[in-house]
Amino acid sequence: MTAACFFLVRVNPMTVALSYVVTILLVASRWGAAEATAASVVATVCLNVFFLPPVGTITIADPQNWVALTAFLVTALVTSQLSDRARRRHVEALSRQGDLERLYALSRALLLSPGTPSILAATARHVAEAFGFTAVALFDHRSGTVSWAGPAEPPALEETLRAVARRAVTAREQGLVVVAIQLGGVPIGSLALPDQGLSDTVVQSIANLVAIALERARGQEAAARAEAARESGELRATMLDALAHEFKTPLTSMKVAAADLRANAPDERRRELAAIVEEDLDRLQSLVTDTVQMVRVDAGAFSLRLNDHRLADLVAAALRQFEPRLDGHAVTADVPDDLLLRADRDLLGLALRQLLDNAVKYSPATSAIGIAATGGETIALAVRNSGPPIPDTELPRLFERFYRGSQAHGVPGTGIGLAIARQIAEAHGGTLSVSSQEGAGTVFTLSLPRGGRRR
Repeated sequence: MTAACFFLVRVNPMTVALSYVVTILLVASRWGAAEATAASVVATVCLNVFFLPPVGTITIADPQNWVALTAFLVTALVTSQLSDRARRRHVEALSRQGDLERLYALSRALLLSPGTPSILAATARHVAEAFGFTAVALFDHRSGTVSWAGPAEPPALEETLRAVARRAVTAREQGLVVVAIQLGGVPIGSLALPDQGLSDTVVQSIANLVAIALERARGQEAAARAEAARESGELRATMLDALAHEFKTPLTSMKVAAADLRANAPDERRRELAAIVEEDLDRLQSLVTDTVQMVRVDAGAFSLRLNDHRLADLVAAALRQFEPRLDGHAVTADVPDDLLLRADRDLLGLALRQLLDNAVKYSPATSAIGIAATGGETIALAVRNSGPPIPDTELPRLFERFYRGSQAHGVPGTGIGLAIARQIAEAHGGTLSVSSQEGAGTVFTLSLPRGGRRR
Protein backbone atom coordinates (compact mmCIF):
# COMPACT_ATOMS: atom_id res chain seq x y z
CA MET A 1 0.00 0.00 0.00
CA THR A 2 2.90 2.38 0.78
CA ALA A 3 4.40 1.84 -2.70
CA ALA A 4 1.05 2.43 -4.41
CA CYS A 5 0.41 5.67 -2.53
CA PHE A 6 3.99 6.95 -3.02
CA PHE A 7 4.75 5.99 -6.61
CA LEU A 8 1.41 5.48 -8.39
CA VAL A 9 -1.21 7.69 -6.77
CA ARG A 10 -0.02 10.82 -5.03
CA VAL A 11 -2.23 11.32 -1.94
CA ASN A 12 -1.96 13.56 1.07
CA PRO A 13 -0.60 12.28 4.42
CA MET A 14 -4.07 12.30 6.06
CA THR A 15 -5.43 9.79 3.53
CA VAL A 16 -2.38 7.59 3.98
CA ALA A 17 -2.73 7.67 7.77
CA LEU A 18 -6.38 6.62 7.61
CA SER A 19 -5.49 3.82 5.19
CA TYR A 20 -2.82 2.62 7.61
CA VAL A 21 -5.34 2.58 10.49
CA VAL A 22 -7.74 0.42 8.45
CA THR A 23 -4.90 -1.96 7.61
CA ILE A 24 -3.87 -2.21 11.27
CA LEU A 25 -7.47 -3.03 12.25
CA LEU A 26 -7.53 -5.84 9.71
CA VAL A 27 -4.23 -7.20 11.03
CA ALA A 28 -5.50 -7.11 14.62
CA SER A 29 -8.76 -8.86 13.76
CA ARG A 30 -6.96 -11.53 11.76
CA TRP A 31 -3.82 -12.29 13.77
CA GLY A 32 -3.80 -10.52 17.14
CA ALA A 33 -2.35 -7.74 19.28
CA ALA A 34 1.37 -8.49 18.80
CA GLU A 35 1.13 -8.42 15.02
CA ALA A 36 -1.04 -5.29 15.10
CA THR A 37 1.47 -3.50 17.38
CA ALA A 38 4.31 -4.33 14.99
CA ALA A 39 2.20 -3.09 12.07
CA SER A 40 1.51 0.17 13.96
CA VAL A 41 5.24 0.84 14.41
CA VAL A 42 6.02 0.02 10.78
CA ALA A 43 3.14 2.23 9.58
CA THR A 44 4.44 5.13 11.71
CA VAL A 45 7.94 4.81 10.22
CA CYS A 46 6.57 4.60 6.64
CA LEU A 47 4.34 7.63 7.21
CA ASN A 48 7.33 9.62 8.47
CA VAL A 49 9.81 8.53 5.80
CA PHE A 50 7.63 8.62 2.70
CA PHE A 51 4.92 11.18 3.34
CA LEU A 52 6.08 13.78 5.88
CA PRO A 53 8.71 16.34 4.77
CA PRO A 54 11.58 16.06 4.39
CA VAL A 55 10.63 12.92 2.41
CA GLY A 56 13.16 10.09 2.42
CA THR A 57 14.54 10.78 5.88
CA ILE A 58 13.46 9.93 9.40
CA THR A 59 13.69 13.56 10.48
CA ILE A 60 10.67 15.88 10.66
CA ALA A 61 10.99 19.53 9.69
CA ASP A 62 7.65 20.83 10.91
CA PRO A 63 7.07 20.47 14.70
CA GLN A 64 3.34 20.10 14.05
CA ASN A 65 4.08 16.86 12.21
CA TRP A 66 5.56 15.48 15.42
CA VAL A 67 2.18 15.93 17.06
CA ALA A 68 0.40 14.34 14.06
CA LEU A 69 2.83 11.42 13.98
CA THR A 70 2.50 10.83 17.74
CA ALA A 71 -1.30 10.98 17.52
CA PHE A 72 -1.23 8.52 14.65
CA LEU A 73 0.94 6.07 16.59
CA VAL A 74 -1.29 6.28 19.69
CA THR A 75 -4.43 5.87 17.57
CA ALA A 76 -2.99 2.89 15.76
CA LEU A 77 -1.95 1.18 18.99
CA VAL A 78 -5.28 1.81 20.76
CA THR A 79 -7.38 0.66 17.80
CA SER A 80 -5.25 -2.44 17.37
CA GLN A 81 -5.73 -3.35 21.05
CA LEU A 82 -9.49 -2.76 20.87
CA SER A 83 -9.79 -4.80 17.70
CA ASP A 84 -7.77 -7.63 19.22
CA ARG A 85 -9.93 -7.58 22.34
CA ALA A 86 -13.08 -7.81 20.21
CA ARG A 87 -11.53 -10.69 18.27
CA ARG A 88 -10.69 -12.58 21.46
CA ARG A 89 -14.19 -12.06 22.83
CA HIS A 90 -15.64 -13.39 19.60
CA VAL A 91 -13.42 -16.45 19.82
CA GLU A 92 -14.45 -16.99 23.45
CA ALA A 93 -18.13 -16.68 22.54
CA LEU A 94 -17.71 -19.24 19.78
CA SER A 95 -15.91 -21.53 22.23
CA ARG A 96 -18.72 -21.22 24.79
CA GLN A 97 -21.30 -21.89 22.09
CA GLY A 98 -19.38 -24.98 21.05
CA ASP A 99 -19.24 -26.18 24.67
CA LEU A 100 -22.99 -25.71 25.06
CA GLU A 101 -23.69 -27.60 21.84
CA ARG A 102 -21.48 -30.48 22.94
CA LEU A 103 -23.10 -30.54 26.40
CA TYR A 104 -26.52 -30.67 24.75
CA ALA A 105 -25.41 -33.52 22.48
CA LEU A 106 -24.02 -35.37 25.50
CA SER A 107 -27.18 -34.91 27.58
CA ARG A 108 -29.34 -36.13 24.69
CA ALA A 109 -27.15 -39.18 24.13
CA LEU A 110 -27.18 -40.06 27.83
CA LEU A 111 -30.95 -39.68 28.19
CA LEU A 112 -31.64 -41.78 25.08
CA SER A 113 -29.13 -44.45 26.06
CA PRO A 114 -30.81 -47.62 27.40
CA GLY A 115 -29.93 -48.67 30.92
CA THR A 116 -27.86 -51.72 29.94
CA PRO A 117 -25.48 -53.65 32.21
CA SER A 118 -22.60 -51.88 30.40
CA ILE A 119 -23.87 -48.44 31.37
CA LEU A 120 -20.41 -47.33 32.60
CA ALA A 121 -18.73 -48.11 29.28
CA ALA A 122 -21.62 -46.58 27.32
CA THR A 123 -21.52 -43.36 29.37
CA ALA A 124 -17.74 -43.00 28.98
CA ARG A 125 -18.09 -43.59 25.24
CA HIS A 126 -20.80 -40.91 24.93
CA VAL A 127 -18.57 -38.36 26.73
CA ALA A 128 -15.61 -39.18 24.45
CA GLU A 129 -17.72 -38.93 21.29
CA ALA A 130 -19.47 -35.70 22.26
CA PHE A 131 -16.23 -33.81 22.98
CA GLY A 132 -13.80 -35.70 20.74
CA PHE A 133 -11.67 -36.80 23.69
CA THR A 134 -8.90 -39.32 23.07
CA ALA A 135 -9.34 -40.95 26.48
CA VAL A 136 -12.14 -40.88 29.07
CA ALA A 137 -12.26 -42.90 32.30
CA LEU A 138 -15.33 -43.43 34.48
CA PHE A 139 -15.07 -44.95 37.95
CA ASP A 140 -18.16 -46.23 39.78
CA HIS A 141 -17.63 -46.21 43.54
CA ARG A 142 -20.48 -48.65 44.20
CA SER A 143 -19.19 -51.43 41.94
CA GLY A 144 -15.50 -50.46 42.20
CA THR A 145 -15.04 -50.77 38.42
CA VAL A 146 -13.35 -48.46 35.90
CA SER A 147 -14.41 -48.11 32.25
CA TRP A 148 -12.27 -46.47 29.56
CA ALA A 149 -13.33 -45.04 26.20
CA GLY A 150 -11.46 -43.34 23.37
CA PRO A 151 -8.76 -44.32 20.87
CA ALA A 152 -5.79 -43.58 23.14
CA GLU A 153 -4.11 -46.16 25.33
CA PRO A 154 -5.54 -45.87 28.88
CA PRO A 155 -2.89 -44.80 31.44
CA ALA A 156 -2.47 -46.38 34.86
CA LEU A 157 -4.84 -44.07 36.71
CA GLU A 158 -7.05 -46.35 38.79
CA GLU A 159 -5.64 -45.31 42.18
CA THR A 160 -6.11 -41.62 41.37
CA LEU A 161 -9.71 -42.26 40.30
CA ARG A 162 -10.43 -44.05 43.56
CA ALA A 163 -8.77 -41.34 45.65
CA VAL A 164 -10.69 -38.54 43.92
CA ALA A 165 -13.99 -40.39 44.39
CA ARG A 166 -13.21 -41.01 48.06
CA ARG A 167 -12.13 -37.45 48.89
CA ALA A 168 -14.44 -35.54 46.51
CA VAL A 169 -11.59 -33.43 45.11
CA THR A 170 -10.18 -32.56 41.68
CA ALA A 171 -6.75 -33.75 40.53
CA ARG A 172 -4.54 -33.43 37.43
CA GLU A 173 -2.26 -36.25 36.38
CA GLN A 174 -0.71 -37.54 33.13
CA GLY A 175 -2.42 -34.85 31.04
CA LEU A 176 -5.86 -35.65 32.48
CA VAL A 177 -8.15 -33.79 34.86
CA VAL A 178 -9.93 -36.08 37.34
CA VAL A 179 -13.13 -34.74 38.90
CA ALA A 180 -15.43 -36.30 41.50
CA ILE A 181 -18.98 -37.27 40.52
CA GLN A 182 -21.40 -36.33 43.29
CA LEU A 183 -25.08 -36.98 43.85
CA GLY A 184 -26.84 -35.05 46.60
CA GLY A 185 -23.43 -33.97 47.91
CA VAL A 186 -22.25 -37.60 48.24
CA PRO A 187 -19.42 -38.80 45.93
CA ILE A 188 -20.53 -41.77 43.81
CA GLY A 189 -17.53 -42.01 41.47
CA SER A 190 -15.00 -40.03 39.47
CA LEU A 191 -14.40 -38.99 35.86
CA ALA A 192 -11.08 -38.47 34.04
CA LEU A 193 -10.95 -36.20 30.96
CA PRO A 194 -8.09 -34.84 28.83
CA ASP A 195 -6.87 -31.54 30.26
CA GLN A 196 -7.58 -29.53 27.09
CA GLY A 197 -8.30 -26.14 28.66
CA LEU A 198 -11.99 -26.73 29.37
CA SER A 199 -13.40 -24.35 31.95
CA ASP A 200 -14.25 -25.65 35.41
CA THR A 201 -17.92 -24.98 34.68
CA VAL A 202 -17.89 -27.22 31.60
CA VAL A 203 -16.01 -30.00 33.42
CA GLN A 204 -18.46 -29.85 36.33
CA SER A 205 -21.42 -29.85 33.94
CA ILE A 206 -20.10 -33.02 32.31
CA ALA A 207 -19.74 -34.62 35.74
CA ASN A 208 -23.32 -33.61 36.66
CA LEU A 209 -24.70 -35.11 33.44
CA VAL A 210 -22.80 -38.33 34.11
CA ALA A 211 -24.23 -38.38 37.66
CA ILE A 212 -27.76 -38.10 36.27
CA ALA A 213 -27.06 -40.93 33.77
CA LEU A 214 -25.74 -43.20 36.50
CA GLU A 215 -28.67 -42.37 38.78
CA ARG A 216 -31.12 -43.09 35.96
CA ALA A 217 -29.46 -46.42 35.24
CA ARG A 218 -29.52 -47.36 38.92
CA GLY A 219 -33.20 -46.46 39.13
CA GLN A 220 -33.91 -48.70 36.14
CA GLU A 221 -31.92 -51.49 37.73
CA ALA A 222 -33.84 -51.08 40.99
CA ALA A 223 -37.18 -51.16 39.15
CA ALA A 224 -36.09 -54.30 37.28
CA ARG A 225 -35.10 -55.95 40.54
CA ALA A 226 -38.47 -55.03 42.07
CA GLU A 227 -40.27 -56.63 39.12
CA ALA A 228 -38.20 -59.81 39.36
CA ALA A 229 -38.45 -60.03 43.15
CA ARG A 230 -42.18 -59.43 43.62
CA GLU A 231 -42.89 -62.84 45.12
CA SER A 232 -39.60 -63.36 46.89
CA GLY A 233 -38.22 -62.45 50.28
CA GLU A 234 -36.02 -59.78 48.66
CA LEU A 235 -39.02 -57.63 47.72
CA ARG A 236 -38.86 -55.25 50.66
CA ALA A 237 -35.16 -54.45 50.24
CA THR A 238 -35.58 -53.98 46.49
CA MET A 239 -38.59 -51.69 46.88
CA LEU A 240 -36.80 -49.55 49.45
CA ASP A 241 -33.80 -49.29 47.12
CA ALA A 242 -36.02 -48.19 44.23
CA LEU A 243 -37.77 -45.60 46.41
CA ALA A 244 -34.45 -44.33 47.75
CA HIS A 245 -33.29 -43.65 44.19
CA GLU A 246 -36.56 -41.85 43.47
CA PHE A 247 -35.93 -39.61 46.46
CA LYS A 248 -32.52 -38.63 45.06
CA THR A 249 -34.01 -37.35 41.80
CA PRO A 250 -35.03 -33.97 43.30
CA LEU A 251 -31.55 -33.68 44.82
CA THR A 252 -30.02 -34.28 41.39
CA SER A 253 -32.14 -31.55 39.78
CA MET A 254 -31.22 -29.17 42.61
CA LYS A 255 -27.52 -29.93 42.09
CA VAL A 256 -27.71 -29.27 38.37
CA ALA A 257 -29.77 -26.11 38.92
CA ALA A 258 -27.27 -24.81 41.49
CA ALA A 259 -24.37 -25.47 39.10
CA ASP A 260 -26.16 -23.60 36.33
CA LEU A 261 -26.96 -20.76 38.71
CA ARG A 262 -23.26 -20.33 39.45
CA ALA A 263 -22.39 -20.23 35.75
CA ASN A 264 -22.86 -16.49 35.23
CA ALA A 265 -26.64 -16.60 34.77
CA PRO A 266 -28.74 -13.40 34.90
CA ASP A 267 -30.44 -12.44 38.13
CA GLU A 268 -33.87 -13.50 36.85
CA ARG A 269 -32.50 -16.91 36.00
CA ARG A 270 -31.11 -17.26 39.51
CA ARG A 271 -34.51 -16.56 40.95
CA GLU A 272 -36.10 -19.19 38.74
CA LEU A 273 -33.56 -21.79 39.80
CA ALA A 274 -34.10 -20.93 43.45
CA ALA A 275 -37.81 -21.58 42.97
CA ILE A 276 -37.02 -24.98 41.46
CA VAL A 277 -34.92 -25.84 44.50
CA GLU A 278 -37.70 -24.87 46.88
CA GLU A 279 -40.32 -26.90 45.00
CA ASP A 280 -38.13 -29.99 44.90
CA LEU A 281 -37.35 -29.70 48.60
CA ASP A 282 -41.06 -29.65 49.39
CA ARG A 283 -41.70 -32.58 47.10
CA LEU A 284 -38.83 -34.56 48.60
CA GLN A 285 -40.09 -33.99 52.14
CA SER A 286 -43.56 -35.16 51.16
CA LEU A 287 -42.21 -38.27 49.39
CA VAL A 288 -40.03 -39.23 52.34
CA THR A 289 -42.90 -38.91 54.81
CA ASP A 290 -45.37 -40.86 52.69
CA THR A 291 -42.87 -43.59 51.84
CA VAL A 292 -41.93 -44.25 55.45
CA GLN A 293 -45.59 -44.50 56.37
CA MET A 294 -46.36 -46.78 53.42
CA VAL A 295 -43.54 -49.16 54.33
CA ARG A 296 -44.81 -49.39 57.89
CA VAL A 297 -48.38 -50.02 56.79
CA ASP A 298 -47.30 -52.60 54.22
CA ALA A 299 -45.27 -54.42 56.86
CA GLY A 300 -48.16 -54.28 59.34
CA ALA A 301 -45.86 -52.60 61.85
CA PHE A 302 -48.19 -49.79 62.85
CA SER A 303 -50.88 -48.95 65.37
CA LEU A 304 -53.69 -46.45 65.16
CA ARG A 305 -53.54 -43.21 67.14
CA LEU A 306 -57.23 -42.36 67.21
CA ASN A 307 -58.49 -38.88 67.95
CA ASP A 308 -61.60 -36.88 67.10
CA HIS A 309 -61.21 -34.73 63.97
CA ARG A 310 -63.29 -32.62 61.62
CA LEU A 311 -63.20 -34.40 58.26
CA ALA A 312 -62.96 -31.05 56.43
CA ASP A 313 -59.73 -30.27 58.29
CA LEU A 314 -58.24 -33.67 57.41
CA VAL A 315 -59.08 -33.21 53.72
CA ALA A 316 -57.68 -29.68 53.67
CA ALA A 317 -54.41 -30.82 55.27
CA ALA A 318 -54.04 -33.69 52.77
CA LEU A 319 -54.63 -31.31 49.86
CA ARG A 320 -52.00 -28.88 51.14
CA GLN A 321 -49.40 -31.64 51.38
CA PHE A 322 -50.30 -33.05 47.96
CA GLU A 323 -50.51 -29.70 46.13
CA PRO A 324 -46.98 -29.85 44.58
CA ARG A 325 -47.93 -33.13 42.86
CA LEU A 326 -51.27 -32.07 41.35
CA ASP A 327 -49.62 -31.34 37.95
CA GLY A 328 -52.17 -28.72 36.94
CA HIS A 329 -55.29 -30.61 38.08
CA ALA A 330 -57.92 -28.56 39.88
CA VAL A 331 -59.49 -30.12 42.98
CA THR A 332 -63.01 -29.36 44.17
CA ALA A 333 -63.87 -30.40 47.72
CA ASP A 334 -67.44 -30.71 49.01
CA VAL A 335 -67.01 -31.76 52.64
CA PRO A 336 -69.53 -30.52 55.24
CA ASP A 337 -67.97 -28.73 58.18
CA ASP A 338 -70.00 -30.67 60.76
CA LEU A 339 -68.71 -34.14 59.85
CA LEU A 340 -66.70 -35.51 62.78
CA LEU A 341 -64.97 -38.87 63.01
CA ARG A 342 -62.52 -40.71 65.18
CA ALA A 343 -59.44 -41.62 63.14
CA ASP A 344 -55.66 -41.60 62.85
CA ARG A 345 -54.95 -38.23 61.23
CA ASP A 346 -51.64 -39.20 59.60
CA LEU A 347 -52.77 -42.55 58.21
CA LEU A 348 -56.07 -41.23 56.90
CA GLY A 349 -54.20 -38.39 55.21
CA LEU A 350 -51.85 -40.94 53.64
CA ALA A 351 -54.80 -42.94 52.29
CA LEU A 352 -56.39 -39.82 50.80
CA ARG A 353 -53.10 -38.77 49.16
CA GLN A 354 -52.82 -42.23 47.58
CA LEU A 355 -56.29 -41.82 46.09
CA LEU A 356 -55.37 -38.34 44.82
CA ASP A 357 -52.13 -39.68 43.35
CA ASN A 358 -54.07 -42.37 41.51
CA ALA A 359 -56.53 -39.77 40.19
CA VAL A 360 -53.72 -37.53 38.90
CA LYS A 361 -51.97 -40.41 37.13
CA TYR A 362 -55.04 -41.73 35.32
CA SER A 363 -56.90 -38.49 34.53
CA PRO A 364 -56.53 -36.36 31.40
CA ALA A 365 -54.15 -33.43 31.81
CA THR A 366 -55.62 -30.41 33.67
CA SER A 367 -58.93 -32.26 34.26
CA ALA A 368 -60.75 -31.68 37.55
CA ILE A 369 -60.66 -34.04 40.52
CA GLY A 370 -63.59 -34.04 42.93
CA ILE A 371 -63.74 -34.88 46.63
CA ALA A 372 -67.12 -35.27 48.31
CA ALA A 373 -68.25 -36.59 51.69
CA THR A 374 -71.57 -37.67 53.16
CA GLY A 375 -72.24 -38.60 56.78
CA GLY A 376 -74.30 -40.85 59.00
CA GLU A 377 -73.17 -43.65 61.23
CA THR A 378 -70.72 -44.34 58.42
CA ILE A 379 -68.89 -41.52 56.67
CA ALA A 380 -68.34 -41.95 52.93
CA LEU A 381 -65.43 -39.99 51.45
CA ALA A 382 -65.35 -40.23 47.63
CA VAL A 383 -62.56 -39.20 45.23
CA ARG A 384 -63.71 -38.86 41.61
CA ASN A 385 -61.60 -38.52 38.46
CA SER A 386 -62.58 -38.20 34.82
CA GLY A 387 -60.22 -40.83 33.46
CA PRO A 388 -61.27 -43.62 31.09
CA PRO A 389 -63.46 -46.35 32.58
CA ILE A 390 -61.74 -49.35 34.16
CA PRO A 391 -62.76 -52.69 32.61
CA ASP A 392 -65.12 -54.71 34.83
CA THR A 393 -62.73 -57.66 34.75
CA GLU A 394 -60.01 -55.55 36.42
CA LEU A 395 -62.08 -53.93 39.16
CA PRO A 396 -61.84 -56.85 41.65
CA ARG A 397 -58.02 -56.87 41.41
CA LEU A 398 -57.33 -53.13 41.74
CA PHE A 399 -56.56 -53.42 45.47
CA GLU A 400 -54.13 -56.32 45.14
CA ARG A 401 -50.53 -55.54 45.98
CA PHE A 402 -48.46 -54.86 42.87
CA TYR A 403 -51.38 -55.28 40.50
CA ARG A 404 -51.38 -52.77 37.66
CA GLY A 405 -54.21 -52.74 35.15
CA SER A 406 -54.19 -52.36 31.39
CA GLN A 407 -54.19 -48.55 31.69
CA ALA A 408 -50.94 -48.55 33.69
CA HIS A 409 -48.67 -48.88 30.65
CA GLY A 410 -46.21 -45.97 30.74
CA VAL A 411 -47.61 -44.65 34.05
CA PRO A 412 -45.06 -44.53 36.91
CA GLY A 413 -45.86 -46.39 40.09
CA THR A 414 -45.31 -49.55 42.12
CA GLY A 415 -48.86 -50.87 42.31
CA ILE A 416 -49.16 -50.74 46.10
CA GLY A 417 -50.82 -47.33 46.68
CA LEU A 418 -54.41 -48.57 46.49
CA ALA A 419 -53.54 -51.65 48.55
CA ILE A 420 -52.09 -49.38 51.26
CA ALA A 421 -55.21 -47.15 51.21
CA ARG A 422 -57.48 -50.18 51.59
CA GLN A 423 -55.36 -51.54 54.44
CA ILE A 424 -55.69 -48.20 56.26
CA ALA A 425 -59.47 -48.21 55.70
CA GLU A 426 -59.78 -51.73 57.09
CA ALA A 427 -57.60 -50.82 60.10
CA HIS A 428 -60.23 -48.16 60.91
CA GLY A 429 -63.01 -50.73 60.55
CA GLY A 430 -64.03 -49.38 57.14
CA THR A 431 -63.80 -50.29 53.46
CA LEU A 432 -62.46 -48.93 50.20
CA SER A 433 -64.52 -49.56 47.07
CA VAL A 434 -64.42 -48.46 43.43
CA SER A 435 -66.95 -47.81 40.68
CA SER A 436 -66.15 -46.88 37.09
CA GLN A 437 -68.54 -46.03 34.25
CA GLU A 438 -68.25 -44.51 30.80
CA GLY A 439 -68.92 -40.76 31.00
CA ALA A 440 -69.06 -40.75 34.79
CA GLY A 441 -65.39 -41.34 35.48
CA THR A 442 -63.94 -43.46 38.27
CA VAL A 443 -64.91 -43.04 41.95
CA PHE A 444 -62.99 -44.49 44.91
CA THR A 445 -65.09 -44.41 48.07
CA LEU A 446 -63.53 -44.60 51.52
CA SER A 447 -66.21 -45.67 54.04
CA LEU A 448 -65.31 -45.21 57.72
CA PRO A 449 -67.31 -45.59 60.96
CA ARG A 450 -67.61 -42.39 62.90
CA GLY A 451 -66.21 -43.95 66.05
CA GLY A 452 -63.24 -45.67 64.41
CA ARG A 453 -61.84 -49.01 65.55
CA ARG A 454 -58.77 -49.82 67.58
CA ARG A 455 -56.50 -52.57 66.37
